[in-house]
Amino acid sequence: MKSEIDKIKAPFLKDLEEYDRVFHEILASNVKLIDTIVKYVVRHKGKRLRPLLVIMSARLVGEATRETYLVAAIIELLHTASLVHDDVVDDAEIRRGFPSINAVWKNKVAVLMGDYMLSKCLIGATDTGKIEVMKILADVSKRLSKGELLQIEKSRKLNISEEEYFEIISNKTAALISAASALGAMSTTNDEKAINNLKSYGENLGIAFQIKDDLLDYYGHQKILGKPVGNDMKDKKITLPLIHAFSQASKDDIKKVKKYLKRGVGKKEIKYIIDFAERHNGIEYAKDMYLQYAARAKESIRDYPETKVREAMYHFVDYVIQRKK
Repeated sequence: MKSEIDKIKAPFLKDLEEYDRVFHEILASNVKLIDTIVKYVVRHKGKRLRPLLVIMSARLVGEATRETYLVAAIIELLHTASLVHDDVVDDAEIRRGFPSINAVWKNKVAVLMGDYMLSKCLIGATDTGKIEVMKILADVSKRLSKGELLQIEKSRKLNISEEEYFEIISNKTAALISAASALGAMSTTNDEKAINNLKSYGENLGIAFQIKDDLLDYYGHQKILGKPVGNDMKDKKITLPLIHAFSQASKDDIKKVKKYLKRGVGKKEIKYIIDFAERHNGIEYAKDMYLQYAARAKESIRDYPETKVREAMYHFVDYVIQRKK
């Protein structure tokens, strides 16, 4: 039986095959260690959601081109490079349910491999011959780092406002997804309105995606997620459910939760924090917020013809907010 994401991908399988070919072509090298790690990355490459988004955005407003597949590969390279670096920063040993690159080859190799992927991404951008593509990717790279640094700063102080939370997820997640949909459109059209519509689709989708991802930390399961429940809490990351709960709770209750986070949490403390977030409406509030952003994403492309591509893009939004992992 096909999964929901497989159904969404069905009209784009030939496009994804061509993307895979270009992705391999870009990453090719004559260094055995690089090729070994590339094979490992490809074997555990995840669902290819961002390349799919590039392809769907391109086909909503035109016909897919060589540039479409190149941009899809560039976006995935930038995403993968950022994940490799994040795993080193977070000392994470698991990625997508498998040992991370730093867990297998240690930090030095992981950092250099992330740098290699980033350099290939930039080379790919120059191959498009469009200065605007390079500008967008440079801006995304800056925003990814900025978001990560702001999150680290706030986790140290255990003090983050809702406004700062949205700034972080806009930079860390929505920036790349927004770039994927905008660049996909740019690969097939010069229509600024179309490009901006797709950019808006990606930005809102990205925010909905991250809120949902943060919620999964409260009620997911390691075998499903590929990461432990409460992982954000262990890393002292305060996300929307807790931020909203703090705005509703007493000072003493907030102090107790922050004390747990500062000291380090185990199963008992994680359960208490989840119950705290539920008690003070944090879980429900986060659900309401991702539904609002999902609706905005759909609204961005509502005026396009009712084609299979637009239908797939609507279903893609539904998949993002309904997923279990």
